[in-house]
Amino acid sequence: MTELLILRPSTSADLAEVDALLARSYPRLLAGDYPPSVMVLALPLIARARPELLASGTYWLAQEADGRIVGAGGWTRAAPQPTEGDGAGTGHVRHVVTDADCVRRGIGRALMGRVMEQAREAGVQRLDCLSTRTAVPFYASLGFREMGALEVPLRPGIVFPAVRMVRELDAPA
Repeated sequence: MTELLILRPSTSADLAEVDALLARSYPRLLAGDYPPSVMVLALPLIARARPELLASGTYWLAQEADGRIVGAGGWTRAAPQPTEGDGAGTGHVRHVVTDADCVRRGIGRALMGRVMEQAREAGVQRLDCLSTRTAVPFYASLGFREMGALEVPLRPGIVFPAVRMVRELDAPA
């Protein structure tokens, strides 16, 4: 893991930095798993920070000692899209990203560890995740299991191929 990595809840004031992180990382991270036609249409819609997430208290930032934001992600009780199996004990993983220059340094694992811990403390028994194709091996390494491919509607006529994954929080990673 990165030395001196600070995990902290995001605030509305972090909007520009999270936007920049998503905009510089998603195109590089996703390019190998999605055709250019999907990237051109979907990236402007998915590579944007969500103000409601930043202010939720359940969205986390990974920050290096120099203040640089190198990762973000969180969870909510509300689903980004209706999913099978939603219920009172279900939480939803939301908008996870690691800086493309910092992958494989434990940043995503640290963020998701905090997400799972906080969700568990809030009484969530199961996390549901709409994973990019790229992130499936990462989530699988954390104990998530694949439930199947789906298309996430972004706007009329624009969908983003994803993989639904779930993890019971009482199960070890």
